[in-house]
Order: sequence, then C-alpha cells, then structure tokens
Amino acid sequence: MSSQKIGVIVAQVGTPEAPTKKALYPYLKKFLSDDRMIDAPRWVWLPILHGIILRTRPAKIAKHYADIWTRRGSPLLDMSQKQVAGIQKRLGKNFDVVLGFAYVEPSMESAMEHFEKQGISRIIVLPMFPQYSTTTTASIYDEIMLHALGRKKRGGKPVKKYSPALSFIPPFYDDKEYIKILATNLKKQIAKLKHKPSRIMISYHGIPKRYAEEGDPYPQQCDETTKQLVKAMGWKDGYYMQTYQSRFGRAEWLQPYTQVELPEWVKAGEEYPYIVSPGFTTDCLETIHELGMEAEELIEGAGGNPASLQRAHCLNDDPVWLDYLAQKIKNIAG
Repeated sequence: MSSQKIGVIVAQVGTPEAPTKKALYPYLKKFLSDDRMIDAPRWVWLPILHGIILRTRPAKIAKHYADIWTRRGSPLLDMSQKQVAGIQKRLGKNFDVVLGFAYVEPSMESAMEHFEKQGISRIIVLPMFPQYSTTTTASIYDEIMLHALGRKKRGGKPVKKYSPALSFIPPFYDDKEYIKILATNLKKQIAKLKHKPSRIMISYHGIPKRYAEEGDPYPQQCDETTKQLVKAMGWKDGYYMQTYQSRFGRAEWLQPYTQVELPEWVKAGEEYPYIVSPGFTTDCLETIHELGMEAEELIEGAGGNPASLQRAHCLNDDPVWLDYLAQKIKNIAG
C-alpha cells in the first residue's frame, strides 16, 4: 500500500565509520573501485588498487581523519545529520528525510529499504553538490538507481518488480538565490576575521582534466559559480584566484593546483590568504584537513606563518541555507 508521504534522500559521497585503517579499507575499496572515480580499464586499475594502494593508503588517510575526528565522530556525518534534521523540521510530517551515502552506511540501499518498509513510493534525491561532476553527482545517481531498481550490482538482474518514482534536484551552481545565500554567509564570516584577507583563493575539488575533455561540465559550472560569487562579493580582478585541490595519481588534473599556488602566494608576500570552497556545502576532510591543516603546512614550508591562513566554513547548517534546500524540495514535490 502506497504512503502519501514523500521520501527525501540528502545525498553525499560518504565518510568512514572510524579514523582507523580497518574502517578506511572497505570505504576506499568501494570508492576507488567505482569507475565513476577511476575509469581506467579494470584489468589495469584493479591490480594496482588491490596491490600498492589498498596496502598503503588506508593507514595514511586514517591519520588525516584522526586529525579532524571529534567526540561526535566524523565532521561530515555529524553535520549531515544536522542538515537532515533541519530540513525535516522545515518540511514537516508529509516528508520523510534521511541521509544517504554512496559508499558507506547510512547507505542508499538502507534509505531505499527504509522507504519501502514505510510504503513510500515517491522519492526526491538532493545531491549536496552545487556543481555536477561524474565523480560526485553521477556516482550518487548510479547508487540510487541501482537500489531503486533492486539490483545487487550494475548489470545484475533486478529483484524488484516495482520501483519508486524518483526526482533529482539538479545542480544549483548558478542559482541566484544560492549565490546570494553563499555570499551573505561569507560576508558574515569575513566580518568576524581578525585580519582582512589579503587575497582570496577559491578552491574547488579537482577532477582529471581528461574527464572534462570527455564531457564532464564540472569546470564550466565551477567557473560560473566563481563568476557570480565574485560579482556578489564585489571582489576585483587580481584579488581572487580560482584553483583546484585533491589531486590523485599521475594524470593531469584541472589547474591551477591549490597546493602549488598557495606557497607561491606566500613567497610573493600575501600576508593573510583566505580560502573559500564553494564546491562543498558541508565541512569534511577536504575542507578541514586539506584546506586547513595541510594548507598551513604548505605555508610554513614556504617560509610563512601558518597562523596567517584563514578559511571559510561551508554553509553547513546555516538556517537560511536549510530554508533554501527545504524550499527546493517543496518546489519539486509540487
């Protein structure tokens, strides 16, 4: 029997259950086995993955997670749960809002099973990424469709004879209301800083350059977000720079690289660099560790004062941001 309630999945890629090698192993195994992430031929990539990478990388990344872990656990999981609670409160009893990760629990499969038990046959999916990328949004699409259709693996036989009606909230990288909310949030954060930023680095998560050449619209959407954000903030040419972070492997990724440019800024005399990350809506390993702790090490290595680095927090559970998300869901629901 179908329920009148509408299910909502607040979708993220994921975070390990603990900051340990044991917990990182299955997370990285599934993450890096996904051909949305690494689309090299399986016969080439999988021996490398199960060889050197899964033997060494889980322990290394576990140390990074241990650096940012809190008494409430993973920052991404903790904040995502707050976002889910805030959206649920705004939507009310006619909606059932849950969190869904692409690679770990709480998983998309668990979300689908929950809705099925509740008799919910209409589901709205909210990928928490402003810009589309095959490595984020598309991986969420894949995982949702896999379990909505009742498949155990891609290409496998469907085990369900009935699948729910799905709606996906599209990327909102150029949505004027989103840009307005982001700019207002940043202005409030900057107003509280001890030192006015000497220059702004707008850093997005990188992807292999080849992915963009083969049709991923991600860099164009990042460019548009930057263009609109800069206009809303009133930043002049030369005061800001768009960069990309999180390279992996030997292939060329989108440039310029955050980790290359930041030390050059320090050497050039930038006294108070300020990093903004509008490709993320929830603070996580990439924003807290990579753009925080690791960036401070880069500054120190370049002869600067690591304490000079200032970093903007993501929108996280900003009430106006949650209002915006709830309204987008209502608009899709009709």
